[in-house]
Amino acid sequence: MAGRAATSSAKWAREFLLRRNPLGAIRNSSSAAPGAASSTPKVPHFSKKGRILTGATIGLAIAGGAYVSTADEATFCGWLFSATKVVNPLFALLDAEFAHKLAVTAAARGWVPREKRPDPQILGLEVWGRKFSNPLGLAAGFDKNAEATEGLLGLGFGFVEVGSVTPVPQEGNPKPRIFRLREDGAIINRCGFNSEGIVVVAKRLGAQHGKRMLAETSGTSSSPGDEVKPGGKSGPGILGVNLGKNKTSEDAAADYVQGVHNLSQYADYLVINVSSPNTAGLRMLQGRKQLKDLVKKVQAARDEMQWGDDGPPPLLVKIAPDLSRGELEDIAAVALALHLDGLIISNTTVSRPDPVSNNPVASETGGLSGKPLFPLSTNMLREMYTLTRGKIPLIGCGGVSSGEDAYKKIRAGATLVQLYTGFAYGGPALIPKIKEELVSCLERDGFKSIQEAIGADHR
Repeated sequence: MAGRAATSSAKWAREFLLRRNPLGAIRNSSSAAPGAASSTPKVPHFSKKGRILTGATIGLAIAGGAYVSTADEATFCGWLFSATKVVNPLFALLDAEFAHKLAVTAAARGWVPREKRPDPQILGLEVWGRKFSNPLGLAAGFDKNAEATEGLLGLGFGFVEVGSVTPVPQEGNPKPRIFRLREDGAIINRCGFNSEGIVVVAKRLGAQHGKRMLAETSGTSSSPGDEVKPGGKSGPGILGVNLGKNKTSEDAAADYVQGVHNLSQYADYLVINVSSPNTAGLRMLQGRKQLKDLVKKVQAARDEMQWGDDGPPPLLVKIAPDLSRGELEDIAAVALALHLDGLIISNTTVSRPDPVSNNPVASETGGLSGKPLFPLSTNMLREMYTLTRGKIPLIGCGGVSSGEDAYKKIRAGATLVQLYTGFAYGGPALIPKIKEELVSCLERDGFKSIQEAIGADHR
């Protein structure tokens, strides 16, 4: 184990320090406006001090890994997650989008810790006939092109959602388009569905699916007599696929239908994203008539396909946090009438709640995510749980950065919880921390399972 850890760390060190502009970075200029031409790509600059610090950190990781690998697997696993607390702050020294690409590459190549410790039984639950080892998921937007699903699921998430995926590849909005508000624990982005397209994503997901099928038929999976373990089509953990539309498309429904036809066979659940603020006209699809027509077409496309014993993947809709009470009532009515499988609440907000409003970066166009979004998205979650009478599974998303945050979402009505910005700032070490804190919250209030706590604030 020590040899593998040292080899992997050394490989990471060589590639990180010696590769020249591997992914491209754009100078972060707050004066750039959407629609403006992109700046000339520049090689990220690393000062001598930065190189020394990075080298020392990597050396420490290698030495520490060799030392603790003599301990039991759980101890070693815990050390690896704790070690990321040292490495993660280095990402803050990089351009935001470059840091994001580097993080995805690290997960895709297995340069992240892998959770070997089983989740506490109290966190397990079943939704849509699928077993989740825990209710904590990674929201769409991190792994847009399904490059790192295996590595991300291996971090200990109960589920990972990839996308948004558009039918035709598109670059998205001009750079810079991601802005940190570190002191507020927030991010503003206006990426605009930058996607490699359905064909590329389908190829990746198909390869992952085939790998799992081969493992099962070769006898490396659990024997028939073993207890069924949580997992889905991609292996351990549940995989969601978030579908988007192309910026220039005049037929939104056709784009989502194309996504269903090409990607649904690899998904444990599908998401219709009609709530990104960075694609013109997209949020208009949340209107009662527009949403009803869209969902009916997508459901029909899914149901006309041939499915095995597991049936078709559940279909969810992701909504914005900037909706009025009347608009929420319309969405709830459509969801109930069409037997929608779930709602994700919520996407990023175009509002700038305090204290973000006082931050100079707040003037940037785009959707705000992170801690300032928590009250807005959680209040909407609570309202939607009431409007749907608890009959539809809800995924709470927006501002989660602790186990207490996740617990509040669950009590407000969330069956599952997602995070993104908290993960971007906290790194892999945040995942076991949130799960541990969530267990403490449940036990503190006398709940024996996650299922018992769902919607507790409404009872």
